[in-house]
Amino acid sequence: MNPFLFFIREDRMNRASISIHTVCFTLFTALLTFLSTSVRCEQVLLGDPALTAGVPGSGPISVPQIETWLDDEHNFSELTPVLPLGLSQGSSQITGLDENPLTRAKIELGRQLYFDPRLSVDSTVSCASCHDPSMGYTAQTKTGIGIKGQAGGRNSPVSFNRILSDKQFWDGRAGSLEEQAIGPIANPIEMGFTHEGVVKRLASMPVYAKQFEKIFGSVTIDAVGKAIAAFERVLVTAPSPYDYNEQWRAFKDLEPEDLEDDPELAELYAEAAAGIKSHPMSDSAKRGREIFFTEKGNCTACHVGANLADEKYHNIGVGMDQENPDVGRHAVTNDVVDTGAFKTPTVRNVALTAPYMHNGSMATLEEVVEWYDKGGHSSKHLSSKIRPLKLSDQEQTDLVEFMKACTSPTPPVETSRLPADA
Repeated sequence: MNPFLFFIREDRMNRASISIHTVCFTLFTALLTFLSTSVRCEQVLLGDPALTAGVPGSGPISVPQIETWLDDEHNFSELTPVLPLGLSQGSSQITGLDENPLTRAKIELGRQLYFDPRLSVDSTVSCASCHDPSMGYTAQTKTGIGIKGQAGGRNSPVSFNRILSDKQFWDGRAGSLEEQAIGPIANPIEMGFTHEGVVKRLASMPVYAKQFEKIFGSVTIDAVGKAIAAFERVLVTAPSPYDYNEQWRAFKDLEPEDLEDDPELAELYAEAAAGIKSHPMSDSAKRGREIFFTEKGNCTACHVGANLADEKYHNIGVGMDQENPDVGRHAVTNDVVDTGAFKTPTVRNVALTAPYMHNGSMATLEEVVEWYDKGGHSSKHLSSKIRPLKLSDQEQTDLVEFMKACTSPTPPVETSRLPADA
């Protein structure tokens, strides 16, 4: 054999062997990654009380307790959230998880931070002071109240169902829930601290320091925002009478023979029937639904989607009769079209979140309906979606009853169990 040909063949065999080994190694690595991801990823139904129950135990959270919590790998599994009935239609709207995945450890850290007044300069105001679960995750004041009893400029928005929302605040000035979470800390009216100051304070508290180190590597203001945002993203509304009614509407015209040969359909039918029986809508609320979802009420010009909010900004005339009205979204975009425009709030649990509007100027839902019925307050930048509705008194009552039928529980949350000072 020609020696030259021998070396060529040997070289080709070596290259083939290297290629096979490379492919095998790549496949093996991919398999390990897949298995690791499969083990560490877990689907969870949002609203599960276990997600917001806090670290096991009672009283202030101690160092040994948090060390035990952090040693449990289960608390670091990445969670894939599943939305409950009603909200589930908005699964494609879920936002923020690519940049800030959910884990139990992160959610729990966020829970502690959310309810801890030590994030304010004088340790008197927490996130929950203006977004209190016992008050529908708002405050029952016209505007938020910060340190030293200072009144803010706008009504406190709800902090539930934020998993379906990107830009935050009435004017959308925060580009993410993470950015919103840390804004009030440095606001002189709200929590009156500095980002540097709160980071230093948290780092000096062993229970917090250990959590930040294990979850994020260190205490930073960005990590504070990510933790609070993770907690807020698991705060969702449970199915309401409205949701059960919508589920039933898909089955209500079926005849018994339609179910005879389809056990799966029969099971879904039974589930829907049970839901509407245990969570009924009144006849008035049903009439209100027809007004809400048709041109008669025109409510869905803004209140659409799973969360009954379009995530957009509209001038509905509120406050525009003032000498120096709040310019709203215009302060962020400098677009004249956005003058006096504010973000559409959700209708979900609206019966629990009075007073209403960005300035808290309306005390009841009846006042809100009356405002829309008359076509708002005429102004240069009034939304073209606002027009007189000319509803009868009964129709206005029915519309209010429908909004009340959009009320449902939020997850039970441990509010008092926070880290010990030392």
